[in-house]
Amino acid sequence: MKMSLWQAKQEMIEIGHRIWLRGYCAGNEGNHSMRIGKDRVLCTATGVTKGFLTPEMICLVDMEGNHLEKNGKYKPSSEVLVHLEIYKKRDDIKAVVHSHPPHATAFALVGMPIPEGIHPEAEVFLGRIPFADFAMPSKMALAESITPLIKEDTNSIVMGNHGVVCFSKSLEDAYFKLEILDSYCRVLLLTKSLGKPNLLTNDQMQELLEVKASFGGKDERLSCASDGCASGNSDAFFSSF
Repeated sequence: MKMSLWQAKQEMIEIGHRIWLRGYCAGNEGNHSMRIGKDRVLCTATGVTKGFLTPEMICLVDMEGNHLEKNGKYKPSSEVLVHLEIYKKRDDIKAVVHSHPPHATAFALVGMPIPEGIHPEAEVFLGRIPFADFAMPSKMALAESITPLIKEDTNSIVMGNHGVVCFSKSLEDAYFKLEILDSYCRVLLLTKSLGKPNLLTNDQMQELLEVKASFGGKDERLSCASDGCASGNSDAFFSSF
């Protein structure tokens, strides 16, 4: 059943509160959006905390970023243009969440790609996570740094010196991607106090990605995991031990 505008705004509010509760955004940081039609997108307003959103703080824009309804003093986030470019990249993307989860953002600040081939859940739910070079926030250059990295199986991107952006078929699932990503990064950082983590073998990664495919998960590494392509970006992390 199609979600009403009121229901969509309530989901935007609920997800914002979850993001705030988990400490993924401080002050007025972050923004999220939901595509509700061919040419209609709901997005958070600029300069508001995501923990205590109200319906007036949820703005309606078209695919060019034009504000379609009056929200009193509230205006769409300037970074909604980044969200719109992500929507234009793939029709199946229906929601985008941008935030600064602390553990994943730590990787963004030191320029370290998220390692692969270590944790099964991260591989199944996230897959390969591209790393975008720093681009100025609120500028079109930010979108230009992200969109070329979005492939058919991409759902999360680390933004250099900035944060992360996650996107999916629904707002809740995009939020789940954010939660899983920061949890994975937290576990990786915890290993620093214990020792070097074990890397899954090529055969194990091949079998794991086959399991992922049986669940309907897309992953371009399935065709080359047995040759080691699913752990090729982990050198920087392992060399830090």
